[in-house]
Amino acid sequence: MTLAGFVAYSAALAIAAAIPGPGIIALVARALGSGVRSTVPMAMGLAVGDIVYLAAAVMGLAFVAQTFGTAFLVVKYAGIAYLLYLAFKLWNAGLSAERVEARRAEGFAASFLSGLVVTLGNPKVMVFYLALLPTILDLRTVSAGDFLVLAGLTFAILMVVLLPYVALAARARGLLSTPHALRRLNRTAAAIMVGAAAAIATRT
Repeated sequence: MTLAGFVAYSAALAIAAAIPGPGIIALVARALGSGVRSTVPMAMGLAVGDIVYLAAAVMGLAFVAQTFGTAFLVVKYAGIAYLLYLAFKLWNAGLSAERVEARRAEGFAASFLSGLVVTLGNPKVMVFYLALLPTILDLRTVSAGDFLVLAGLTFAILMVVLLPYVALAARARGLLSTPHALRRLNRTAAAIMVGAAAAIATRT
């Protein structure tokens, strides 16, 4: 691959990632409800999900999608179910600041997995790699070294795009310190999470 190919891919990915979709909505809701610590792993999971689709595109995503269509559908609805579960937990969170703060200690693996599942179940991401990637890159010429560079670029670009959303949402959370304000914030985040689940469910 040429430098121009890497630049074109990076630009297209940055633009696509910056457009708010179910992944960013879920990420913001998680940051509002749980703060930065448990949300950064979710952002990493979202990015790794993109790398999974990148790998599938390089290996022939059309064949993979046709062959494992049922698996993609299962992952999609698993992502929807997990978002609704998070929304339920946020909606029923207690009023005390101490209890809300404790939610930040949720494990790295659970947060990472939630981001991964959301990305793998999001048709917007699937469409980007299935329809747009072949128009940007000649996938027949992508070597193993090229793929490693593309994977690294994908992870770096997505983290650069996603982390400001996390930081802004967490800062907004920090400005609300009273129990009733935290309750309203948690329930707003829960409603946003339900919206993200609905967005994934209605996209084909």
